[in-house]
Amino acid sequence: MMTIKDIREGLSQKEFSALELAERFLNTIEKKDKELHAFINTTPELAKEQAKEIDKKVANKEDLPILAGVPCSIKDAILVDEVKCTAGSKMLENYTAPYDATVITKMKEAGAVILGKTNLDEFSMGTSTENSAFGVTKNPHDTTRVAGGSSGGSAAAVASEESVAALGGDTGGSIRLPASFCGVVGLKPTYGAVSRYGIIAMASSLDQIGPLANTVEDCEIVFNTIRGKDPLDSTSVEIPASAKASAGKQNPKIGIPKEFFGKGLDAKVKKVVMAAIKKFQEHGSEIVEISLPRVEQGLAIYYIINTSEVSSNLARFDGMRYGLSEQKDNLLKTYLATKGKGFGAEVKRRIMLGTYALSSGYYDAYYIKAQKIRTLLKQDFDNAFEKVDVIMGPVAPFPAFKIGEKTDPLSMYLADIYTVSINLAGLPGISIPAGEAENLPVGLQIIGKPYEEQTLFEMGKTFESL
Repeated sequence: MMTIKDIREGLSQKEFSALELAERFLNTIEKKDKELHAFINTTPELAKEQAKEIDKKVANKEDLPILAGVPCSIKDAILVDEVKCTAGSKMLENYTAPYDATVITKMKEAGAVILGKTNLDEFSMGTSTENSAFGVTKNPHDTTRVAGGSSGGSAAAVASEESVAALGGDTGGSIRLPASFCGVVGLKPTYGAVSRYGIIAMASSLDQIGPLANTVEDCEIVFNTIRGKDPLDSTSVEIPASAKASAGKQNPKIGIPKEFFGKGLDAKVKKVVMAAIKKFQEHGSEIVEISLPRVEQGLAIYYIINTSEVSSNLARFDGMRYGLSEQKDNLLKTYLATKGKGFGAEVKRRIMLGTYALSSGYYDAYYIKAQKIRTLLKQDFDNAFEKVDVIMGPVAPFPAFKIGEKTDPLSMYLADIYTVSINLAGLPGISIPAGEAENLPVGLQIIGKPYEEQTLFEMGKTFESL
């Protein structure tokens, strides 16, 4: 397993060239990905061109940027100029991105080598990457099981050493859940900490781009590369200096929500997570039981707000401007034929649920009420953070499940029970490999105060050293 520092050192010492490294990873993808299906498409020409630029810098003895030569993969909902971006949907099967997302511009400037676009649940709607129109991604630890979703391809690519780092998107757990299932590190940043310009939107008040990697340090390096205010995204902000206050604190106080350890949590997962928390306690941290009373309503309000925003955002895929177009003899028939053929079952389900929640007579009863409870939920976290520095718990109630096992949408939604509330509150959360249950990875979730990603990184690195 190579880290970003290993690559930087290897290039500086001329142990290998960036081109040799890129070709090595492209060969690994060619060998492994027929079975895993982490990638929807690869970009060998782009990768080799970027690698050659890094080799020129090495030859000219120029200072190397932070991600120089690092083989990276990108979730296929994030635009890379002149590369296909499908969002895992037949609707965009032949759509080529006309520009770079802001995070891609920053990754390119930092010297990253982009190997390709990774698989995902269609328009990021799912927990298992089984909803992709291009086939399921398999878990590298057990290919009969899911890699998690929606950023399953990114997590599987990192876990199988098909890339060193990856970008994913997290709307309700879509980075943290696959990171937990695949045994890698995945960060969902604070809402606004990373620009969303150039991501194909699912639910705009919840979506956030973040990194996946094999180590906390690598995750930190990628996050620091992509974060920051962007004039092209009015919701993005510069991380305030005051937010770093807790990062250097010795033995931060840890909150354990009783709601995270009740009914529905697999006993083996609970054992792994509690053992991980105990290591922090033995290291000197104080453990405090806390309560987040509205977390139990989190899943219900998430799926009202999520589907409402889906209904609005996906209205643009109408066969008129880009993507699939099934032309008929009138406008309504064209719309119906295009959406009927282009969208999969889960996308249609969420559009219908959201349209219903926003419809006349139901808007106040569902959408407005959900937004009010969302405010109360955020207050629960604010109150908890007056007593503790971070909150810990499981990422998912169970390890990776078998492909095809969860056919009922509700049972699939329940996998998000510990992750959605963090998106609703706009907080940062990280999944760190904590151990195994039945030979499958289990992630520890650490939740921080707004913009205190650095605290999560420090605690994550502490855990890796214990």
